[in-house]
Amino acid sequence: MRRTLAEFRSFDRPIQLLQLNQAGINLGFYMLMPYLAQHLSTGAGLAAWTIGLVLGLRNLSQQGLFLIGGTLADRLGHKPLIMLGCALRTVGFALFGLTTSLPWLIVAAAVTGFAGALFNPAARAYLACEAGERKVAAFAVFNVFYQGGILLGPLVGIALLNAGFTAVCLCAAGIFAVLTVLQGLWLPSRRAPVAERRPILSDWRRAFGDRAFISFAAAMIASYALSYQMYLALPLEVERVGGGESGVMALYALSALLGIAGQVRVTAWCAARWSRGRAISRGLALMGIAFLPPALAAGHLPPGWALLPLVACTLLLTLGTLAAFPFEMATIADMAGERLIGTYYGVYNLLSGVGILAGNLLAGALVDAGRATGAAGLPWALLAAAGLISAAAVSRLDRRQRLPAAGQVATA
Repeated sequence: MRRTLAEFRSFDRPIQLLQLNQAGINLGFYMLMPYLAQHLSTGAGLAAWTIGLVLGLRNLSQQGLFLIGGTLADRLGHKPLIMLGCALRTVGFALFGLTTSLPWLIVAAAVTGFAGALFNPAARAYLACEAGERKVAAFAVFNVFYQGGILLGPLVGIALLNAGFTAVCLCAAGIFAVLTVLQGLWLPSRRAPVAERRPILSDWRRAFGDRAFISFAAAMIASYALSYQMYLALPLEVERVGGGESGVMALYALSALLGIAGQVRVTAWCAARWSRGRAISRGLALMGIAFLPPALAAGHLPPGWALLPLVACTLLLTLGTLAAFPFEMATIADMAGERLIGTYYGVYNLLSGVGILAGNLLAGALVDAGRATGAAGLPWALLAAAGLISAAAVSRLDRRQRLPAAGQVATA
């Protein structure tokens, strides 16, 4: 942690504030969201399909509007979009705690999701612009604070549940209100010069027509489908082998602690040995390899040992993510050039959301099929293959020099 703190102190105040802001965003989000479905069922008395509707609308309004949020960040400036996103999430989370009416819950879900679509691309674009040639290091520290919020959020939420779900929601809303004020007071404004602006459709055509960028985004889709298995396939398997909720929480804690303790060291180690493209491709390969232990062990271990392959999967999956993430974020920013970073992050997040949805549907179907046919290792083997194919695709782009080198920024 000393190395992480030293790296954090080496950045200017705007970058430090953005990194702390991300910890606060994840703290507020994860102290509420893990317990929302249960509240909607027992507290609001909603049927299962309406709970799915509310949660699905939240995700759809975020993933589907990332492009809008990124474009607005490039047009209006990064700071206003970060502040507006935090303010809207204040409203959305407060609504979750103050109403059990389905129409208002749908409004809360849509507002909460749209808020994420506003501040996520804007914060990453601001960080990339401010960090300059130190993008990789800045995103490494950013991920430490990101993981810290994920670790603390559920613990704070479960402690506050003793005072009721409304207290959880209002405290989470209060965190976002404080973040809104902090950005307003201490975050300097950044916006593209008026002379450089072009029609929005022209910017979108450039992003979607950038073959190297779209190829990179397509190659990276599998990584998001794989990382999301921390919330789908792995918990289902933990439950199946008798680990229960405590086993699931232990895996989440293990992943978050590894991210907090290891991100800066892993990034420095990779940067000293590999180019950005190699760091990303080898991180992806490690994410794929992570699914081999459960693939090989599925159905062959006694109950007391069945959790070990899942622990190994979690460790390797997290390490692969740590290796790839900072270089991935820096690569996107350099491909965009300074004028369209928000738009490029918006497109990238939109495509990643499609990958998560498709990956979840496919992984869920494979898990069901594997259990029905007795081929329990098949889903894990196919997930491993997806990671290795993704790694090969990124490696090919790197060999063909389709990915920018460090400090190489695209121009309009």
